[in-house]
Amino acid sequence: MFLYDYHESKNSSEDFNIFTLDDVDAVFDHFNQLKYSQTVPVCAGISITPFPAGHMVGGTMWKILKDSEEDIVYAVDINHKKERHLNGAVFNNILKPSLLITDAYNATFEYKKRRKRDQELISTILETVRRNGNVIIVVDTAGRVLELMQLLEQLWRNAESGLSAYSLALLNHVGYNVVDFAKNMLEWMSDMVTKQFEEQRSYPFHFKHLHLCHSLHELEKLPLPYVLLTSQADLSSGFARNLLAVSAESAENCIIVTQRTKPDTLASRLLSNAPNNTIDITIGKRVPLEGKELEEHLARVAKKKQEEKMEVEEEMGDDTDEEGEDDEALVQRHDVPIPEEVQHKKKQSFFKQHKVYPMFPYHEEKIKWDEYGEIIKHEHFRMDDDIYREENQEAEKPVVVPDVPEEIPTKCVTSRIKTQVNCRVKFIDFEGRSDGESIKRILSAVLKPRQMIIIHGTPDSSRHLAEFCSKSKDMGVSHIFVPGVGETVNATSERHIYQVKLKDALVTAAKFSRAKEAELAWINAVIGMQMTEETKEQVAVLEPLPTKSSHTPVFINEPRLSDLRQVLIKNGIQADFNGGVLVCNGRVAIRRSTEGKVQLEGAVCDDYYKIRTLLYGLYAII
Repeated sequence: MFLYDYHESKNSSEDFNIFTLDDVDAVFDHFNQLKYSQTVPVCAGISITPFPAGHMVGGTMWKILKDSEEDIVYAVDINHKKERHLNGAVFNNILKPSLLITDAYNATFEYKKRRKRDQELISTILETVRRNGNVIIVVDTAGRVLELMQLLEQLWRNAESGLSAYSLALLNHVGYNVVDFAKNMLEWMSDMVTKQFEEQRSYPFHFKHLHLCHSLHELEKLPLPYVLLTSQADLSSGFARNLLAVSAESAENCIIVTQRTKPDTLASRLLSNAPNNTIDITIGKRVPLEGKELEEHLARVAKKKQEEKMEVEEEMGDDTDEEGEDDEALVQRHDVPIPEEVQHKKKQSFFKQHKVYPMFPYHEEKIKWDEYGEIIKHEHFRMDDDIYREENQEAEKPVVVPDVPEEIPTKCVTSRIKTQVNCRVKFIDFEGRSDGESIKRILSAVLKPRQMIIIHGTPDSSRHLAEFCSKSKDMGVSHIFVPGVGETVNATSERHIYQVKLKDALVTAAKFSRAKEAELAWINAVIGMQMTEETKEQVAVLEPLPTKSSHTPVFINEPRLSDLRQVLIKNGIQADFNGGVLVCNGRVAIRRSTEGKVQLEGAVCDDYYKIRTLLYGLYAII
């Protein structure tokens, strides 16, 4: 939807040929749709898992896992706050990554609270429409606009707000499709939206007051004043740019910018210069060709059609020649035996001629086909009654062929105008990103990455975030990279984990113990190198030692005393806590030392050995 709207906005004001709508469809045909928390293998040893980022519908944080040991998290444009149509980002599955790639876009920016922000928007709208002014809210095409649509629709449905008397509209080239697709993407939205659909069976994006407009002509039909959501967000093109040139001179109107843009955009210049300043706006539009330009265009089109017609005739001529050769060969055939005298008269040969009886004539029609297969003749599949009925109907009613209107040729005309900005211009944040303070808290208290790459920020904001992370004692980041555009970063970490091949004798002799979801075993072996038969490469191989050796048993696990108490009670042993010590049958005491070790004390008896056996069962002993 973003690319569709961008293409149409650009194409309506200039000769835009960077990409076409067919190019967009061709690219998206190669996309694979994933669900959140769905792990997908990309190649050997590498898998990816998406998690919700909370920024917009489909916004994702990516966890890239390499060899099941080194994880890379890509978390850009995240929002931890819950909104009307989206849940906030959840970081439970991406804690302490080996490498975190994040942005510094809002590292030095602080947002207002949601209640103050919404109240500022409502008061601005009411002040403007009550003095008969129009409110133009500049938004994106299909992302953050959904949050504003939900908010404004709720306001218009509330009779106490007093806004239902005014018009509310969405104006962009794909407005209907945006709303239609939003209805089919409820599983990516907030729990509140899903619950509302499941319990009330009502679509959250079925709007009663919001009008969908796709052109300025449709907008003119709405009664004034109106509150309008329109794109593009940076005013680089689209309906928002055209409406700015018309509405900026009226002091009653108000323009609300909802996203921060680059310094060189029209939206940025509008915020820095307004109010009571003059800005230059370049407006482009398409006009139909006239006069000499129209004649030249029609001549080019006619010449192109003539060339295409000649190419088709040449192809048909080749087919006709081939059919002619077949006909000539057919003429020489006979359906009766030819006497030998006639044959010798026609053709004399040194060798003896045998008596030949030619076959009956058979003409094989040349089958024609196109990219869809053999060309079908419809008259071969029609019934006689249908043909008779159609002939009578055609005789009674003459066929009227409707005129197909040809596309009117147009050209782009640009004009540079100076506009006096007398209207109010305000920035009200609806970007849906976490602010600087929240980002710092998430990085230091939740994620705690070992390495970081900071992108997508100004030099000042990137430097500020890098300094905070390097000085934070809670994070302990080893390396922080702040690359420029096009710069390559080598973030490879040294690993002391190697893949080796085990001999069959070593595997069969190992005794495995289960610890949670893994199986562990102790082996005494020596590493050797061996050539593989398939790849002819040297691989590390573990071979058993020629002599057996012993080792001290290792206890793996950290059982809690409360879990141990439940196990003892199930096995008929009375166990109660007394001052942090677990007393069993009044004979055996179990406590945890300051070092975290479990200590078992008591008289040597049957209960002691039974309790020790149950305690050992909670460990993986290797």
